[in-house]
Amino acid sequence: MATDYYEVLGVRRDATPEEIKKAFRRLARELHPDVNPDPKTQDRFKEINNAYEVLSDPQKRQMYDLGGDPLSSGGGAGGGFGQAGFGFSDIMDAFFGQASQRGPRSRTRRGQDAMIRIEITLEEAAFGTTREIQVDTAVTCNTCNGEGAAPGTSAQTCDMCRGRGEVSQVTKSFLGQVMTSRPCPQCQGFGTVVPHPCPECAGDGRIRARRTLTVKIPAGVDSGTRIQLAGEGEVGPGGGPAGDLYVEIVEVPHTTFQRRGDDLHCTVTIPMTAASLGTKVPLQTLDGTEEIDIRPGTQSGQSIPLHGRGITHLRGGGRGDLVVHVEVQTPNKLDPEQEELLRRLAKLRGEERPSGQFTPGQQGLFSRLKDAFNGR
Repeated sequence: MATDYYEVLGVRRDATPEEIKKAFRRLARELHPDVNPDPKTQDRFKEINNAYEVLSDPQKRQMYDLGGDPLSSGGGAGGGFGQAGFGFSDIMDAFFGQASQRGPRSRTRRGQDAMIRIEITLEEAAFGTTREIQVDTAVTCNTCNGEGAAPGTSAQTCDMCRGRGEVSQVTKSFLGQVMTSRPCPQCQGFGTVVPHPCPECAGDGRIRARRTLTVKIPAGVDSGTRIQLAGEGEVGPGGGPAGDLYVEIVEVPHTTFQRRGDDLHCTVTIPMTAASLGTKVPLQTLDGTEEIDIRPGTQSGQSIPLHGRGITHLRGGGRGDLVVHVEVQTPNKLDPEQEELLRRLAKLRGEERPSGQFTPGQQGLFSRLKDAFNGR
């Protein structure tokens, strides 16, 4: 029977090229003759070599899937280091990982992102605003237009690597003579050198400058919200594309309101007489002055919601609420006349000697756990 190359590598018939390559690398590390000299292992290594040669080549794999034998012509046994589909770099990949990218590096690279923090008020966060900010970032050098060479000059091909960006060195290993490559020390892998750098940017192709930008801050932002300004960050080396600028919002605490999400909270303190009789208290909201209606008999701790007086929702329409918490203040110092009036009121209400109403207090964590285990 013909050899099942998929079974040899231990992959499915619909395996991707990357899965096939991973399977070959794993087996090559185990079965290579220099690692395992057993003759049976060498035969097995030839099998995975042939399987990889066929399955890693799209044309040969298609011929094999259609029932043909890609190795029947042009080499039969196959499997040498120099044959198509299985070169020396594949063995190096199997033992040392993926090979480095060939060719010189580009001097033009994308710039880094930048971030700046700005403070805004609660009112600005609620309704949105527009701010002008100044940022110090790298911009393209106008003297050399980002090329890095002095005017009238240009970059030249490196005479050490001849423009390849890397130099090679032959060393000995258990595989025999191995040729390794590393970035050219003269051009740092660029393949070109700049003999006369631009005097303005020292060959970097960019300089530092202060710019003024207009930032639109949408309604509903909060501390920690970041606004992305695409292409407004650092210009890359060699005049490369700029990164992005992120504006982080810092909301200044308000003297009256505390923000919880899109709702606002505040506390109004009133005397017990106003809580008993009722009153109206003016409150300066984000939308102007409003009268807070304190109904007769209001208890300390009650809250009065003002719908739609909070922060605008960042995503979606509408606004949060403004919640007014009422705190009833009990007088701690009374003159004789006030004390007499209160005693008369207590007598009229039958509260001279109140018995009081006791309710179960809030249980602690361990008490609740104990009740839960006891089934209560």
